[in-house]
Amino acid sequence: MKNWIQNLNKKQWIWFGIALVSLMGFAILMLVSHSLKTSLSDQRAAQRWSNDDSFAQISCFFADTELIGINEIMSFRNQIEKSLGEAAYASNEGKGRSYIDAYSSYGTVNIISGQGSLDTKAVGIGGDFFLFHPLTLVNGAYFSGHDLMKDSVILDEEAAWHLFGSFDIIGMPVLIGDVPHYVRGVIKRERGRLWEAAGLNSGVAYLSEESLSAYGRTSGVHHYEAVMPNPVSGFAYRVAAEKFGYTEDKMMVLDNTARYDLEALIQIIAEAGLRSMQSYAIRFPYWENYARGMEDIIAFILVFQVVFLLMPILIIMVMIIILYRQKRWTWLDVFANFYKWIASKRT
Repeated sequence: MKNWIQNLNKKQWIWFGIALVSLMGFAILMLVSHSLKTSLSDQRAAQRWSNDDSFAQISCFFADTELIGINEIMSFRNQIEKSLGEAAYASNEGKGRSYIDAYSSYGTVNIISGQGSLDTKAVGIGGDFFLFHPLTLVNGAYFSGHDLMKDSVILDEEAAWHLFGSFDIIGMPVLIGDVPHYVRGVIKRERGRLWEAAGLNSGVAYLSEESLSAYGRTSGVHHYEAVMPNPVSGFAYRVAAEKFGYTEDKMMVLDNTARYDLEALIQIIAEAGLRSMQSYAIRFPYWENYARGMEDIIAFILVFQVVFLLMPILIIMVMIIILYRQKRWTWLDVFANFYKWIASKRT
């Protein structure tokens, strides 16, 4: 081996260097891709909920023409419980529930404080919304869609500053539709070109879905998500797709748990040019738009990973062929030397 390396000419050293750089590029891109995937906290609720791989995170998005309300959500929950057969599934690590879920709507709302008013984007939440979307708190705490009182509101930094000129506003009253609500928390809004393009380009308020539908402007529940047992691949997806009973032009179902797997990324690459075409009126919330943008980026990185991996493989194959053609030995010599080596081990 040492003699072989010493006999490499300049051209061979250049190809060897290209192969080494390509392998380094592949390793770097693999780390970048992994970092991007793990940074998507909205897509990792199943991993946070359970330490094993037997749970899946499912998201359902409804067309604007479909009026989904609390009654439909409650009916679907009953269908989930029947499908899971809760007695057949152990509760998750003592948490007492075999699945968790959340639903949300988006629209606009007018909020009035003692210092002014603000028309802002709003997300109406129900269930365990903040378990799925662990937004960064600047101050205060989350609230739950299960809370008896539906008078909590969380503001992002921009909305809080516009209404109060401060972030230290926990417990402060505001009026939404002339009904008192109270600031439960202030959250940090994600920044960056991709987040802004996804729809997070101005202030946002988070309040109960009941408050948004009663005092704001919205067309009903747009998004339902759940983390549920997935004993066999695709089980949770099929439950969500079948039990809501909606066709593809009225509802889209995604398995968030598997959306960044190799098979899913290859499908995205194969659908290049078709992915952006849509013939039905489903509006995605900002977190889903961001996740879809990251899918494209990670799939793009995968293409370069393949190129970087193929480069050294092809170079090595070519070098092997060249060395084989320049060989000064025969296969008979190889077998003879191998036989001698075996014989020496026996003695």
